[in-house]
Amino acid sequence: MSGNIKTYDVVIVGRMPVALDEALTLAGARWSVLVTGADGQDRDKLAPHGGEATEAVAVGAERADDGVLVTLADGSRVMARQVLAAGDGEPPDLPGVRERWGRDVLHDPYEQGRDIRDRRIAVLATGRDAARQALLWRQWSERVTLLLHTAPEPTGEEYGWLACRDVALVNGKVTGLEVTGDVLAGVTMADGRVIPCEVLVAAPRMVPWPDAGEIPWAGSAREAGAALAEDDARRAAAARPVPFSIEAEREAARRLQRRRLAQQYASEPEETSRTQGTGEARDVSAPDASGARRTTQDPSAQDASDAREWWDARYRERGRIWSGRPNLVLSREVPGLTPGTALDLGCGEGADAIWLARQGWRVTAADISGVALERAAQEAAEAGVADSIDFQRHDFSESFPEGSYDLVSAHYLHSYQELPRERILRAAAAAVAPGGVLLIVSHQDWPTWQHDHPDVAFPTARQVLDALDLADGEWEVELCEAFERRHDAPDGTPGTRTDNVVRARRLDPAAAGTRS
Repeated sequence: MSGNIKTYDVVIVGRMPVALDEALTLAGARWSVLVTGADGQDRDKLAPHGGEATEAVAVGAERADDGVLVTLADGSRVMARQVLAAGDGEPPDLPGVRERWGRDVLHDPYEQGRDIRDRRIAVLATGRDAARQALLWRQWSERVTLLLHTAPEPTGEEYGWLACRDVALVNGKVTGLEVTGDVLAGVTMADGRVIPCEVLVAAPRMVPWPDAGEIPWAGSAREAGAALAEDDARRAAAARPVPFSIEAEREAARRLQRRRLAQQYASEPEETSRTQGTGEARDVSAPDASGARRTTQDPSAQDASDAREWWDARYRERGRIWSGRPNLVLSREVPGLTPGTALDLGCGEGADAIWLARQGWRVTAADISGVALERAAQEAAEAGVADSIDFQRHDFSESFPEGSYDLVSAHYLHSYQELPRERILRAAAAAVAPGGVLLIVSHQDWPTWQHDHPDVAFPTARQVLDALDLADGEWEVELCEAFERRHDAPDGTPGTRTDNVVRARRLDPAAAGTRS
């Protein structure tokens, strides 16, 4: 590249005064900035902050090894690490969107959000800030779905945020709109699914000239700054004087992310921390503490009682037993899978099943308690996913849901009652279809603040895996590890608890090497 071509961190094209505002933001953050199509006043405003401006407008751009080469109307050229297009922009290039732009395809929550409160909203992900956009629109409605579309996969931390705010995620590319009687009814996916929605949120495309769509645009100063910071980090890593393992550092980052994600759940009980009706062992012998949680009956008394009646009575103690949020590991491990059929063993009040259904899974949800199942069905109806969930009552020591599934999820199958846990988990493994995934989460120890431990032995991750007795050559074990999460006592005493997770994929002989 010729040495007389000046390089800027960001070159901004588009309409004033938006372009000037974005330039001041970036210049204030110490990025080198050039604004095109500016005037003398704009130049004077930028100069004290280190920014530059030119009256020449940008008329073209092309990719280069060092970034984007921008051509100006006066014939000069400049190099940009990032190009930011400021202004209102164009609707995304998606069939049917332009016709409904500004009606039920929206992009500005503060200007347009008040008119669509509490409606079913789908957010089309096209950039790095997609998860944050979905969380922002969650302020206007409890029914928000993030369509991952062509955007980068959210980080582990973002998955945790979305789960905590009950934002559903749908994998796959969006191909168009489903319109009924001139009313938006949903979006169509590349695999033929239709995801219901009444409003589609789509960020505008910034295309100041006809061939500009080939250029990687930043949509805001924040997005441009984040991309520059990431690029600086990559360059610094490439310039390290000593060799290092990218994969090792990625794995270390993933483990740190998992630990941070776990901490978000604090002392909230996991929604699905219950078995076929046997419940989560953590809830046993927890103090009553003025209604904080009632003490479970003595195990010897439970043996003589009917398990179904016992668990129905347990759920009748309070209007809600669990938090209503999906389990931590489920929200971390499942979004990367292609939605299909799922079996939720011990569905309790239904948070995991509803979360899965909102992501496009067809769910069979089983539990021993009829009371819990009634609550789960009501919650599913209110969430608009009742047609995607088949609730079934089973005592897993006597019966088990029929069929095979692309995902079998079993969280916290612990009990003081007689429970053939290992046999149930082997049945769970047998129900996984070729290419499908088995996900088992268990407690590994008591909370650090609970010193009076009832006589219950928790398995390690290796013990869980060994008990499954998976056939050699038929399974790939993808995860077998313990993790620590924050778990405070009912009285607020800080604490932690160690759990473990086993994730295994049944190999598909018909599609060797294919991964969801």
